[in-house]
Amino acid sequence: MAKVEIYTGMMCGFCSRALRLLDSKNVQYEQIDVSLSSELRAQMRSRAGGKTSVPQIFIDGDHIGGCRELYALETAGHLDGLLAA
Repeated sequence: MAKVEIYTGMMCGFCSRALRLLDSKNVQYEQIDVSLSSELRAQMRSRAGGKTSVPQIFIDGDHIGGCRELYALETAGHLDGLLAA
């Protein structure tokens, strides 16, 4: 199973939606809440090419993007392959 990391924030609907999709696939992931940590937010921004919005999702260290990109992978039928790698 692939290593999945998701940077999230409190009260973020897009974060909740992305987590629901991962949960529906029984994916284990590391959730990193950046709400109260400028250090974690800076780490996320650095890894995500300067993006500051949450969620920011990584699969096996590769930046996938946010919720919209995660769902686009699912719709295109590519997400399961990435998660199984």
